[in-house]
Amino acid sequence: MHTKKFWITLVVVFVVMEVLNFLIHGVMLAETYASEPLKSVFRSKEEMEGMMWIMWLMDIVYAYFFCFFFAKGYENKGIGEGLRFGLYIGLFFSLTFAFSSYAIYPLTFEIVLQWFIYGLIISLIMGVVASLLYKPAAEVSE
Repeated sequence: MHTKKFWITLVVVFVVMEVLNFLIHGVMLAETYASEPLKSVFRSKEEMEGMMWIMWLMDIVYAYFFCFFFAKGYENKGIGEGLRFGLYIGLFFSLTFAFSSYAIYPLTFEIVLQWFIYGLIISLIMGVVASLLYKPAAEVSE
């Protein structure tokens, strides 16, 4: 694994993930989260803001393993490789998280479907970013 490229990729993937999460959950779905059927499921805004450090920490862990697995399986096949990897991770994580949450918590089907779709889109974008940034220098042949 190319260490410098890995850490650069990790930082950029993490920033991209945070921006997209804010746009999706903080902007696009904010009114949905505040609506009557869902308002009682979540902590208050103040409580959540006080625990954001936990979310950021978990997002760093997620971004680390996303990039680690990408680097370990890296085949230098361009954006297609990133899209494929993003699809696999998106299905693995977003599909299972969203619909398991639907089975456990009193959530609407619409919100878990949105979580799945948006999570898949985020994973695809992260995969593309990883494929564009993680390009170790060609090994020198002797």
